[in-house]
Amino acid sequence: MKKTLRRTAVVAGAATAAFGLTLSPASAVPSTVWTVTPSPAEFTATNVGNIVLTATIPMTCTTSGASGTLQSNTGNPATVANINAINFGTSGSPCTSVLGNVTTVAVTPWTVVAQDYTASTGVTKGYIGNVKANVTAGACKFTVLGKATSTYTNSTGVLAVSSVAGDLTVSSNPAPVNCGAVVTVNTKPTFKGNYAVKVKGTSTIPTIVGSNP
Repeated sequence: MKKTLRRTAVVAGAATAAFGLTLSPASAVPSTVWTVTPSPAEFTATNVGNIVLTATIPMTCTTSGASGTLQSNTGNPATVANINAINFGTSGSPCTSVLGNVTTVAVTPWTVVAQDYTASTGVTKGYIGNVKANVTAGACKFTVLGKATSTYTNSTGVLAVSSVAGDLTVSSNPAPVNCGAVVTVNTKPTFKGNYAVKVKGTSTIPTIVGSNP
């Protein structure tokens, strides 16, 4: 009888432990308070390495920059910054593709949206939202809409944009012009690149911290 009870206790304990392990990820509480330092504040961002927009073909920019405002916020997801201006390439250093030079005109504001924060690494996961940009590559013209998955790292101040297929779409209104089968409304563009973010006019790196008081 004692052996049976011991075996029952061991089995029950193992089951409880397994149940606890199963529940632990789901029990994590998402951040609902986002503290941005400084806030409110203006920021500038400069590309670190190439910025690449791919819509069947890659379109590469060696120069890109952005500016906007930072602010603390609550909720999940929560907007922690507005990108009020962003440029891709310059007249002296245009973006390029196999179709020719590329001109991308962003329709702003875009947003920086926070969804998940890891305190041990200081990394916020989220996305760049409200993305809209009119792209001209050679004679091909099309409009990109949607969002772009991204992360922000407090220690480096790098906003890393790495969208996945399905984040962005090609607009059907207006539809692509002179793009043939290269870019269609079924094309799933991607947007990838890193930006170094600083408080405007300083060398200060802003921080984003998520919590759930």
